[in-house]
Amino acid sequence: MKSFQLEQIGETLYHKKLENGLDVFLLPRMEMEKTYGIFSTKYGSIDQTFTPIGQSDYTTVPDGIAHFLEHKLFEKEDGDVFQQFSKQGASANAYTSFTRTSYLFSSTENVKENVQTLLDFVQEPYFTEETVEKEKGIIGQEIKMYDDQPDWRLFFGTIGSLYHHHPVKIDIAGTVESIQQITKDDLYTCYETFYHPSNMILLITGSFDPETMLQDVEDNQRKKSFRPADNIQRSFPDEPVSVAEKEREIRMPVSTSKCLVGIKQNPAQLTSDHIPKLKLVTQMVYDFFFSRSGEYYEELYREGLIEDEFDYEIHIENNFGFSMIGGDSTKPKELSARLREMLLQLKQEEISDENFERMKRKKQGDLIRTLNSLEATANQFIDYHQLGLNYFDVYETLNTMTKDDFSSILAEWIKEEQISTCYVLPES
Repeated sequence: MKSFQLEQIGETLYHKKLENGLDVFLLPRMEMEKTYGIFSTKYGSIDQTFTPIGQSDYTTVPDGIAHFLEHKLFEKEDGDVFQQFSKQGASANAYTSFTRTSYLFSSTENVKENVQTLLDFVQEPYFTEETVEKEKGIIGQEIKMYDDQPDWRLFFGTIGSLYHHHPVKIDIAGTVESIQQITKDDLYTCYETFYHPSNMILLITGSFDPETMLQDVEDNQRKKSFRPADNIQRSFPDEPVSVAEKEREIRMPVSTSKCLVGIKQNPAQLTSDHIPKLKLVTQMVYDFFFSRSGEYYEELYREGLIEDEFDYEIHIENNFGFSMIGGDSTKPKELSARLREMLLQLKQEEISDENFERMKRKKQGDLIRTLNSLEATANQFIDYHQLGLNYFDVYETLNTMTKDDFSSILAEWIKEEQISTCYVLPES
């Protein structure tokens, strides 16, 4: 087991790659009362076309199958996994994103038992045609519920206006129609391909002894057999740099209009050495100019273009990236025009040395505050790990960033042909 000293929090991170390929990371934090465990696979909603393990030809599976699989893993022949966690004093959950599926728990007691439960239920799939058909009705209702939520429709409407072909534009849960196509065999194909230990990471952080914890994990894994690891071949369509639509409108029964301005990332910038700085610059710009204390936020508020619901969101991955900003507005078209103007103006502005240092200090404070949360630290670590990066290197990247670095990334980030707007407007 290798160990790494984390100066930012005065702790030690332990790592071992097991014989079956599973990456195990242990971050003891004895001052914490609870322990948080997360078991994650590099498999999300965009992984629709791939070569199944043991085959040579690509296959394309129905939209929403990664999310469907997440739901099904909690259901076992002898009962519900949530009940087992609850009996052991743990709170459990799971989520599917564009690029990964994660299963997690937190508890202040029975940590060993909860780690074993986490490993076992994820690594012991149980699907039948009957339970799959039953789940279609449950997830179908969930999809309909989200379809009625203006913010959800706005989010995916914005992504749809940005992307021509990339599967990131498809709702993570799929559609009512697409999930009807899912079969038990489809689920096993996806499970056997993407849930191999070599495509997964286990991270446990909190109050525990690392040597004992590693031994428990190794003992658990030795009892199970897995086929040899294989490289997963994924396929994605070619995606233009420009946006699919400059504007998109969605009509819904809302009393106040909504507006989101999206910026599509040039795929050429999404390299391992560029992503950490790109993430930081994007976060720093939005936070400095558009947070409640920001200069542009104040202008937008004074002009009556925004209300309390105003925020931004950033997604940057290996083969796609975008950010979006906006919210409720009684003047959505005017808000879109002003946001576009402000974003394009940013690349023309000369950022002062003083403001650049303020941005850095603010971001340093945000990173340090994140470390106070086991959940936030663990999730950020896994996000970066699955990009082939070390989350704890971000601190050094920020500390060594120069104003020239910042300005050059900003100039390449925001371009007119990569900006699109989506609106949710009242039906009347």
